[in-house]
This record gives sequence, structure tokens and C-alpha cells, in this order.
Amino acid sequence: MRVKLAINPLTWTNDDMPELGAETPLETCLAEAKLAGFAGVELGNKFPRTASALKPILEAHGLALASGWYGSNLLERDVDAEMEAAEPHIALLSALGCTAMVHCEVTSAVHGDKARPVAERPVLTERQWDVLLPRLDEMAKRLGDRGLAMAYHHHMGTLIESEAEIDRMMAGTTHVGLLLDTGHLTFAGGDPVRAARNHAKRVTHFHAKDIRADVMADVKKRNLSFLDSVLAGVFTVPGDGCVDYAAVLPHVAAAGYSGWLVVEAEQDPAIAHPLTYARMGHDNLARFAAAAFG
Repeated sequence: MRVKLAINPLTWTNDDMPELGAETPLETCLAEAKLAGFAGVELGNKFPRTASALKPILEAHGLALASGWYGSNLLERDVDAEMEAAEPHIALLSALGCTAMVHCEVTSAVHGDKARPVAERPVLTERQWDVLLPRLDEMAKRLGDRGLAMAYHHHMGTLIESEAEIDRMMAGTTHVGLLLDTGHLTFAGGDPVRAARNHAKRVTHFHAKDIRADVMADVKKRNLSFLDSVLAGVFTVPGDGCVDYAAVLPHVAAAGYSGWLVVEAEQDPAIAHPLTYARMGHDNLARFAAAAFG
């Protein structure tokens, strides 16, 4: 199978809410990721951020680094300044053999603010689109020159959240790649199957996040923040929610995708036992991937 399976450490310890899983050491995250069957992991807040420190830790567990999140502020600074700010992250990913960088524009984002309903997220003006798209494209080109594909992560509570916004970003850029996140797109009211069909050739990274439809309806009705929605259990691992992976993945496979499929399902580890859900996510995703990719 030409794709590999990875997991994000959000299963064990949360970046936006560090109190979730605060007591869980990195050693546990990595050991259990390997035990669940994964070949790689994404970065989390407990990971060393130098290659000399992180590489031997990952090698000791037989794990590769799949990628890591970078939040940009391209509406507020130019590409030169953003590349300079991102350089330590770029260097780390490159040194550890990554081929894609998870990227999200976080100017004015509300996803990390427990007091702000996710429905209050910022929306780009026409002027802001005119600023952001060329800057994103130029940064993606520069990353490509460094051997990293930009994997743009559409994300709840941020400027590019909806399917229509994804479509506009893809139409308005040439070099930007897409991180297709099935859970975020479903939460945003989009259709992951349609997005996969429309943009499969531009997919440079894939997050297999599932959605509990009943919880999603409830948190929207109550107008909760993104973080409170996470605590309510809106997200889960693939195969445990309403996303139709059997319909999504064949489009990505047909386009020749050969990167990572990443289980990324932030939940409260005190409620959703991490190793149990890691194993469930791995086994379900492996089954869907085998059917789609052969």
C-alpha cells in the first residue's frame, strides 16, 4: 500500500487545552502510537523542536515524523517575514524527512478561545482575499523549493473553514496544496466526498477525523466554542462517526496520493481512552485505506 498511517498526539494530550492529558508523558504517546500499529506521528506540544533531540526519540520507537502544524499570519506580515518566522519549523520538518507542512492562516482565529462561539469566527473580506491568496501561493512556492508541500488545513474557527472557501482558495492559487480534513469539513457543513472529488489532485496531506453527528447538531444548537465542542465529543476516530471514508478515499487514491493518512481526533483522554481509540482508529483507517489504495 503506497500510503502510510500516522496519528496526531491529540489523542493523548491536547495542544489547545494543555490540561487535557497534561500528566501523560511523550514516551506514553509514542509507545502507544506504535503499539496501535502506526508508522508515524505528527508533532505535539510535548515534542522537542530540534532535530538532534527529536530524531533519536522517534527512532527509538520506530516512528517517522509525518508533519506538524504551523499557524501563519500572512494577513499581517509579508512572505519574507512569515518565512523567517517559520524557519525553525521548516528546518525541523526537513531534517526529519517530512514532505508536507501543515499550514493554517490563524489571523483573528477563534478556535483556541473557549469563550468565543465557533460561529463567531472571522470571515475574509474581498480585500483580504486579495492579500492572502497571493501570499499563500508565494509561501507555498518557497516551501516547495525547500522540498515541502504546503498542506493547507481548513479549520473550524479560522478564516478558511467552509467548502466554498476551500474552493476559492484552490481556484485562486497554483502552488497551495490541500490538507483534506474530513472532520473539520463535515463540521463546517461541507461534503468531504465532493471536496475529495474536486480537489484530489491538490491533496498533499490527509486528516482522518470523524464526526459524531448527534453531538455536532447539539453543539451547533448551543452555539458552543470550538474547544467546548471538542470537550462535548464532537470528534472521534475514523469509522466511529458519520464520515463515509469508503466514498472519500477512492477519489484521493485515484489521483495518485502517496502520503500520510493521519488519525487526528481530539477528545478528552479521561473519557476516550487513548490507546483504545488509537487502535480503533488505526484498524478502521487501515481497512478503508486497503480498499481504496489496494
